[in-house]
Amino acid sequence: MPQNTPPATDSTYNIHWRRNLFVCFAGSFSTLVAMTLLLPFLPLYIEQLGAEGHAAIVQWSGIAYGATFFAAALVAPLWGRLGDRYGRKVMLVRASFGMAICMSLTGMVQTVWQLVLLRLLIGFAGGYSSGSTILVAMQTPKERSGWALGLLSAGITAGALVGPLVGGILPPLIGIRATFLLSGGVIFLAFLATTFLIKENPRPKAADAASKQKPKGGWAQIPDKRPVVAMLATGMLLSFATMSIEP
Repeated sequence: MPQNTPPATDSTYNIHWRRNLFVCFAGSFSTLVAMTLLLPFLPLYIEQLGAEGHAAIVQWSGIAYGATFFAAALVAPLWGRLGDRYGRKVMLVRASFGMAICMSLTGMVQTVWQLVLLRLLIGFAGGYSSGSTILVAMQTPKERSGWALGLLSAGITAGALVGPLVGGILPPLIGIRATFLLSGGVIFLAFLATTFLIKENPRPKAADAASKQKPKGGWAQIPDKRPVVAMLATGMLLSFATMSIEP
């Protein structure tokens, strides 16, 4: 009598994908809130740190706010490559822990230069939301990947929207410096949840061996580069247009 054979399953499927998704959702939301909550009070904080004159306050506010995103853009390819080699969870743990420390220290700065330096470090340490997107995309069942990525994208967008709202409410209640300390504490909770709750599938040995080899140029492997260039240019222009009025 023939025996029933189990159906083939996707090797990237993770039985903990729902828990991973909601941890990534919460972590992405909290990190985006932390990165954007200083928008309403950044000029006031710059003034408290010693900047004098309207022009100087505006210039330093722009430098301090843009430093995070400038640094994040520089190191994003590096974190992506390290994620391919060592796993996505490691990158999420690194990002959440680094951002928790830097956000807490931001509430203790005494000069404008210290603020700019920490904003740069936040950008260098970041990458939680992008790493979450890749982890969810790789380890969610294909038939649910659209829903999962949509939910995660909603969390990322909501974090960017809620951040300025929180930044307008908390400083009058607890002060600017305490707001940074509180946001650092929230990100630290995301770090703990990421460390102990996210379960990533072990990497196959073949993938580990391949990652140690010299990587091939990804750009050269794209047959038609025009759509990619168009998307990059469009994304850059949209970001420039929406963020040029900030802070």
